[in-house]
Amino acid sequence: MRQKGLDHSIGFVMGISYRRMNQLFMTRIKSYDLTPEQWSVLYRIREQDGMIQKDIAEKSGKDKPTTTRILDSLEAKGYVTKKIGKNDRRSYHVHITEAGIQAADQIEPIEYQVLRDVSEVLTDEEYTLMINMLNKLSSHAANLLEQEKE
Repeated sequence: MRQKGLDHSIGFVMGISYRRMNQLFMTRIKSYDLTPEQWSVLYRIREQDGMIQKDIAEKSGKDKPTTTRILDSLEAKGYVTKKIGKNDRRSYHVHITEAGIQAADQIEPIEYQVLRDVSEVLTDEEYTLMINMLNKLSSHAANLLEQEKE
């Protein structure tokens, strides 16, 4: 039987872990004037330049209003540009700029180092198992959310 209480809540413990890792990453990238949330969106755009906002939001795990706010901020910093879609004038394609590529290239090793530093307490097998379990929980929660909408 699973124990009750916040200390045994997967969501609560994951939330604390996420916030601590996020704070560590934020501290290490502070000089780049980017937040971890902005970084994740910039990273996704660098992966696939020219995506529309909906796809960026989905790949970044963020809702549309949050993604809009982040894209506006990245555009103001000169890291991305937006171009009106040819087929749908209500949507636009987001492109990474040279400055965005440079920032992403400089920050990516910092993120990897944070992950290495935090996960050094896990064996490779534990790390792989944890990633698989978290993906399984995330996928199941997404399915449950879809069922709730029906």
